[in-house]
Amino acid sequence: MAYEIARSRIRPRRGLRGALVVVGLTLFVCCVGAAGLAAWNFQAVRQATGPAKRAAGTFLDKVTAGDHAGAYDRLCAATRKQWSLPRFASRIETPPTISRYAIEDVKIASKDGRQSATVTVALTRTSGAVDNHQLPVVDSDDGWQVCGDPF
Repeated sequence: MAYEIARSRIRPRRGLRGALVVVGLTLFVCCVGAAGLAAWNFQAVRQATGPAKRAAGTFLDKVTAGDHAGAYDRLCAATRKQWSLPRFASRIETPPTISRYAIEDVKIASKDGRQSATVTVALTRTSGAVDNHQLPVVDSDDGWQVCGDPF
């Protein structure tokens, strides 16, 4: 009987050790998969952030330079329907005008397969006042464009 008791003590250890190995391998595979997925998501967001930031920067470069037509061309079709070029130019020239800007943040979103971004900018006016503004930018067929209320 003593032999059977000793033998029964050994078997549970082997079973427990095997179960721990399986659990450990499963956790390892899950962690590697999660890390890979996180890296893939990071790359996707980073690839979208750059073009959105450039689109907002190009638009604001045109605005600060007084290039009304160039800035107007950076608007999406829906926003151009809301603003005529003369009305848009009048709005840009309304004091205090924007003398410089700084892009502070870019947030990417995706809905129905379309990417959009909200670019947070600090606008410095000719009066010296600085206000934060969120510039909506979308990825359209013509590339990234400002779409929504530009000011």
